[in-house]
Amino acid sequence: MARRGRVQTTLEYALARSILSVLGVLPRSVAVGLGRAMGRIGYTLAGDLRKTGTRNLSIAFPDMEPAEKARIVRGCFDNLGRLLGEFSRLSRVTPDELRQIVECSGLEHLQAAQANGRGVILFTGHLGAWELSSFALSAFGHPLSFMVRRLDNDLIEEMIDNVRKRFGNRTFDKNAVSRQALRQLNEGGTLGMLPDVNMLAREGVFVDFFGTPASTTSMLAKLALRTGAAVVPVFVPWDNERQRFVLQVEPPLKVELTGNEEEDVLRLTASFMASIENVVRRYPEQWLWIHKRWKTRPPGEPGLY
Repeated sequence: MARRGRVQTTLEYALARSILSVLGVLPRSVAVGLGRAMGRIGYTLAGDLRKTGTRNLSIAFPDMEPAEKARIVRGCFDNLGRLLGEFSRLSRVTPDELRQIVECSGLEHLQAAQANGRGVILFTGHLGAWELSSFALSAFGHPLSFMVRRLDNDLIEEMIDNVRKRFGNRTFDKNAVSRQALRQLNEGGTLGMLPDVNMLAREGVFVDFFGTPASTTSMLAKLALRTGAAVVPVFVPWDNERQRFVLQVEPPLKVELTGNEEEDVLRLTASFMASIENVVRRYPEQWLWIHKRWKTRPPGEPGLY
């Protein structure tokens, strides 16, 4: 059984490496075009994911017409295909080349937060080219450490991790990261997180996301409250008019300590999700609707899927 598992791991790695290698040597426009074509194929074949996306849109936008839901879910797959095409090039791209496709806005907010020396927590959502948020910042001289969920396939994980760390970034396994994260922030470092995924009830707190309670990690808020780190939202949506990604670094969120940590964590976590929701509303077709964001329910509530 272990041997069979290793064979499967190797075959998956070979397929993933082949796809990224082929796309990576092509001109950017061709690589992105092929990635988007693969996204459209995925939309056609992945019925369960389409169903999840449609259900999520019904939760978030109860009055939305079916045709509009279908358009947004198609856009979600299209965005994933674009991200695949862009990611395939990151093992070779130079900072100068990256500046041709990524426009930075609000970088002064990050620079000011880092100058305080109390650490910075950057957070983003699974929107646009989220992989470019940390990669571009490191390429532009602002490396950071960020939490990731390690893939089940260790060979693919190593391949992706090597790309993420090209310009000085570091990655932490989210399941064993709290001590490392605290050290990073206490030393004035920068830490990145993506808090817009479903968490088990024991791992998160319930805050509203599109008007429905969603189990959300409490770690980000606890780290901010205990270290005094600045909390800075950053997003990388695709701007169709400019034909570029716009890396938007927003002003730090207000962090208040009242002496009641439980209430402070809830309030701060809610502000994270409100920030992400605002951007998702602006770019709905670029968010990861095919993830079961509302899977974990408060005690006594029925499942939504």
